[in-house]
Amino acid sequence: MAKATPKLTKKKRTNIKSSGLSTLKYIKAFWITFASGIFLIVLLFLFASWGFYGEMPKFEELENPQNDLATQIISSDGVQIGTFFKENRTPVSFEDLPQHLVDALVATEDARYYDHSGIDARGTLRAFIFLGSKGGASTISQQLSKQLFTGGSRNIWERFKQKLKEWVIATRLERQYTKNEIITMYLNKYDFLNQAIGISSASRIYFGKKPSELKVEEAAVLVGMLKNSSLFNPLRRPEMVKNRRNVVLGQMEKYNYLSEKVSDSLKQLPLDLDYSPEGHSDGTATYFREYVRSWMADWVKNNPKGENEEGETEYFDIYRDGLRINVTIDSRMQKYAEEATAEHMANLQKEFNKQEKNNKTSPFRDITKEEKDRIIERAIRSSARRKKMLSEGKSEKEIRASFDEKTEMTVFSWKGEIDTIMTPKDSIIYYKQFLRSGLMSMEPQTGHVKAWVGGVDYKHFQYDHVYQGARQVGSTFKPFVYATAIDQLKLSPCDTLPMSQITIPAGSHGVIEEDWTPKNSDAEYTGYMSLKEALAKSVNTISARLMDKIGPAPIAKLARKTGIQSDILEVASIALGSVDIKLSEMVGAYSTFANQGIYTKPVMITSIEDKNGAVLYQFVPETRDVISKEAAFVTINLMEGVTRSGSGTRLRTGPSTRYSIKNVVTGHPYGFDNPIAGKTGTTQNQSDGWFMGIVPNLCTGVWVGGDDRSTHFKDTEFGQGATMALPIWALYMKKCYADKTLEVSKEAFAAPENLSIEIDCEAYKKRNIINNNSEDEFSL
Repeated sequence: MAKATPKLTKKKRTNIKSSGLSTLKYIKAFWITFASGIFLIVLLFLFASWGFYGEMPKFEELENPQNDLATQIISSDGVQIGTFFKENRTPVSFEDLPQHLVDALVATEDARYYDHSGIDARGTLRAFIFLGSKGGASTISQQLSKQLFTGGSRNIWERFKQKLKEWVIATRLERQYTKNEIITMYLNKYDFLNQAIGISSASRIYFGKKPSELKVEEAAVLVGMLKNSSLFNPLRRPEMVKNRRNVVLGQMEKYNYLSEKVSDSLKQLPLDLDYSPEGHSDGTATYFREYVRSWMADWVKNNPKGENEEGETEYFDIYRDGLRINVTIDSRMQKYAEEATAEHMANLQKEFNKQEKNNKTSPFRDITKEEKDRIIERAIRSSARRKKMLSEGKSEKEIRASFDEKTEMTVFSWKGEIDTIMTPKDSIIYYKQFLRSGLMSMEPQTGHVKAWVGGVDYKHFQYDHVYQGARQVGSTFKPFVYATAIDQLKLSPCDTLPMSQITIPAGSHGVIEEDWTPKNSDAEYTGYMSLKEALAKSVNTISARLMDKIGPAPIAKLARKTGIQSDILEVASIALGSVDIKLSEMVGAYSTFANQGIYTKPVMITSIEDKNGAVLYQFVPETRDVISKEAAFVTINLMEGVTRSGSGTRLRTGPSTRYSIKNVVTGHPYGFDNPIAGKTGTTQNQSDGWFMGIVPNLCTGVWVGGDDRSTHFKDTEFGQGATMALPIWALYMKKCYADKTLEVSKEAFAAPENLSIEIDCEAYKKRNIINNNSEDEFSL
């Protein structure tokens, strides 16, 4: 018998009904709340897209995001040797990025990058649920939108609004660009610190490479920095960066970009940074880059972009417009020039400091204490410190007092920078002790300058001894005397002149103001000497006789035609090089002899391009005939004698045993056996040492001396050009010859056809042309 269904009481029926209504009420409330939440979220995003939280980027801005682009200085062999920048950014294309760099980025920053459209829903939900403890939710697209358009803020409400804007912009970026383009923009935009903005700069600065050359572990270091470059700074926290790199490698293994075996092996490697800072005082060719900056400042003024919508003239900005300056410098030769300079100057400075220990007026010689005080006073008055304090309104009394107050400073030394405490006045004296140098190397045929070293360290010695400094040239000017005489009188290197003293009386040539009687350095005045031997041994009396035959005016005229713009006084002492000339002018002038008598103006900049590759400037060669091919070749032949039997012979054999300077002539014996035309120069009191050296396709000049002419060695044994300057040339050329990728000539100088001047002195003697019976006339 079936049980009877229990009968519900009225009270129970009422409770069930009430319960059902309550459930429906909660369900309804849930859906209303859910819908309201969705609506609110949509509304928040709409507000963001409508610009309620701040102006959103326009379509044009999304299509062409504005970045400050560094202007690049590109060497003749295609290497970036410097930049001018507000932000040191040089963009690269996706094709320039190695695949393992892209893989590392995606694996670490946005594993589902190729599956979403700007916002990672799973990552966002995870971030909300775990409040970010298991990772953030920002996609690569969102990070790019933050970099390009939103910035950052510590204010919670502002950051919330920015986050909404980032989401909106990220989805717009995804519609506007391909995935590869977004990755490229992101890596080009990111600031890796230490003036490394963008992946191209970061690769160069931290590893000395292009992005395409990065190894997997190096790419992992840079990707690891994307989390927080300030925190993961390789220079300050190498161990932390290494650990972060290994996290990146672990992520690459997790997402099957690397095998476990490869990942584990890479994690064991050191960071192995090759840090190469790119500040204006850092890197290579610093003095040359400053010349380019100055040149560009003038070019910009004279070559405006055009007019803007308001009719105002617009000019290029070398710090923002991403120009490409193609220069003639060869990065390899520049490196060798800087290395050669550093090697010898550090060595030479040791000897100089050794000799200064007992010098009461150190670092000056042959002056009184009062004269030393005057030198220091001039240095104080022209110092950057004084100029800055004057601009700040400081009184002269305050300024002078500051020069005697000890202060912390970092000073130069050949063993590296030194942090010390000294007075600014003492620092002036400290820096005066350092010998300075300059080197310039140029192709005579093209005028292309291949190397430019303006000093020993741009950060501490900013005066450029290639382009700014004119110094007395001494005997390096004598080839202009000989060349003028050969060109006018058709002399042979085999012709002889007496070595006896000569006095050129006042009134001679219409310009000589008083009697002039030059002396030979060895006080030898007997016998005759050929022109070739006379130039090789730099005999002053024979140079004076040549000058007396032709007069100072033609010599000065020839020098000016070879590009020398420094003042050349038409005086008797021009025969001995009493003039002050810039090193850059001397190199251009000497190149005339190697280029068959044709002067080619030195060229530093070949072209300028805008960021799109359009050519804005193209150089036009400037040349002119100066002397005959015959006279140029004979002058070269004369200078070859300098390196065969004169002051330049140590290029081939090293110093003679009679010298006590074996350890000062850096790198000897050099052992050159190829034709080299050259000339040493040593000025009065050994203040300036010169060496000009030429091979058929390269002319290089070197100068060494003190900042003040009273800073010099005590005697010519150490202070001559053959000791101070020649070793730098020799070291540089040995490095150039050792590099088989360069084509520096070892061939003989090309003789002109139908040479009428005899240069073979043995043949000359056999034909009985030489006659030494006259002391006043050439032996013709």
